[in-house]
Amino acid sequence: MFAAWQRLRAAIPAPFLAALALSLGYLAFVAWDQSHWWRVKQDYTFGWLVPLFVAFVVHDRWPRICTALTRAAAAGSPRAAGWRKWILRLVVGGMLAWGILMFLLGSFYRAGAGTSQPGTLAITLGAIGILLPLLFINAPDSSAPVPAGLRADARVQLTALFLFPVLVWLVSAPMVSAIESQLNLALLRRVVGVVAFVFEVLGLPIEQQGNVLALPRGNVGVEDACSGIRSLTGCLFAGSFLAAVFLESWWRKAMLLAASLLLAFVTNLARSLFLTTWAYHRGPDALSGAVHDIAGYAVLGLTVAGLLLLLPVLNGKPPVEIR
Repeated sequence: MFAAWQRLRAAIPAPFLAALALSLGYLAFVAWDQSHWWRVKQDYTFGWLVPLFVAFVVHDRWPRICTALTRAAAAGSPRAAGWRKWILRLVVGGMLAWGILMFLLGSFYRAGAGTSQPGTLAITLGAIGILLPLLFINAPDSSAPVPAGLRADARVQLTALFLFPVLVWLVSAPMVSAIESQLNLALLRRVVGVVAFVFEVLGLPIEQQGNVLALPRGNVGVEDACSGIRSLTGCLFAGSFLAAVFLESWWRKAMLLAASLLLAFVTNLARSLFLTTWAYHRGPDALSGAVHDIAGYAVLGLTVAGLLLLLPVLNGKPPVEIR
């Protein structure tokens, strides 16, 4: 283990290695704080996978990180110049100041009020605001840098390799109750409205009474869990991970994230249509068995399968033939 530590110190400059160690401490605190919500809120159960996936992505990108470190330290390394340099400094300095303020606010709020959604969200936002500038500031200096644009800056490219390991914690952090309630209500209304419209088009008698659907064999109440917010957060996390591991360009990553949100909504809508149809023909009591859970797992499986099928399309590569 000591030999491995010596090799690590030889491959990574001491300031950047210290920044990585400090970042690990911040993320450990964020994970400990968020773990409360991973236990008590089913919508965020996937959070237990976040530390494992972050470790996997860092391990997968480690050769690229070492290459980026070498490139940043080499003579002739590109650096933002002129007005671009000042914009970069303002962004980094402003993000760091904002991150420190948010982290302190969240920590003091947690110390006084205990575990709370606003406190956890503030701590997570603060950690994000601190870690990315911390890694950027401690990137190696070049002995003879050359002027370049913002995106070509070697320090920016090095920091960009840590975007998923840092930003993904925002997905696993619970939203503030007011925002989550409004989003949950909006999704629920869309689901109930579309289900009622589809049945009306098919000529099947159904009446919508708020979040309750009046069927011939009885009423079916569409619960908050059927709004799809659980699928939305879970699929956003899955899409973020797949985009980080398998896609290179930013526009492809953005398209996969958008597709994950769309797939989550569409598959949850299909689940609601199926369950309503089942209750329409068999009565509401027929939903109390395993049908409801099986439909939920089927939605998750279909969404993951859809995202995996999209990967070769976005990469511009045909699926690998199995012989």
